Amino acid sequence: MKKILFALSGIICFTTTALAQEEETAAKKGFDPNRVFIGSSLNIGLSNRFFNLGLNPEAGYSFNNWLDAGALLNINYFSQNGTVYKDKNFNYGGGAFLRIWPVNFLHLQIQPEYNWISSTRTYSDNSGTFKYKTGAASLLAGIGYGSREIGSRFSHFTIMIDLLQEMNSPYRDNYTGDPQPVFRGGFGIYLNSRRR
Repeated sequence: MKKILFALSGIICFTTTALAQEEETAAKKGFDPNRVFIGSSLNIGLSNRFFNLGLNPEAGYSFNNWLDAGALLNINYFSQNGTVYKDKNFNYGGGAFLRIWPVNFLHLQIQPEYNWISSTRTYSDNSGTFKYKTGAASLLAGIGYGSREIGSRFSHFTIMIDLLQEMNSPYRDNYTGDPQPVFRGGFGIYLNSRRR
C-alpha cells in the first residue's frame, strides 16, 4: 500500500508540474515566490460511536489561478465505542494534496496519505487492555468552499471521504466498515504576503 501511496504522490507532483508548465502568464514565467504558501487545518469526524480530531500543517504552491499542490503532515486522535471493545488511537503521518479551484469559491481536493497508528483496545467484559501499532494508507477526496487570494491568504472548509477504506484507516468505522466523513477547515498565508 505504501507503493500505491508514493505512486499517487508522484502522479500528483508530475501532473501539477505539467499543468503549471502549460500555463504561461504574461506577467511572469517560472517560479514565483509569491505563490508559495503555508497553512494548517483542523479536521473532525463524528458519528454516534466515532470521534476524530486532527491537525494538518501544510506547505504548497499555487501553480496558477486554479491549481494548488503541496505536502502535509497529520496528527490525529480517534476513538470508537462498540459493544465488545473500545479503541483509542493516536496517529501521525504525511502525504500530498492537490486542490483544484474550478471557480474562485469552490474547490475539489484529493489527498493520498499514510498514517502510523498506536492503538489501545479495552474490552467491555474487563478481559484486559491491549496495545498495538499498525499503519494504513488513505486516499481522501472531497469538495469544499473557500476563499483564496494568491500572494496574500486563503481559507477553506472541505468535506472528504477515504476512498481506500483500509481496515485500520482513521477515517473508517471499524465496527460497521462504513466510511466516516472528514470535515476539515483551514487557513494559511503566502510567504511573501508581508512584503506587499
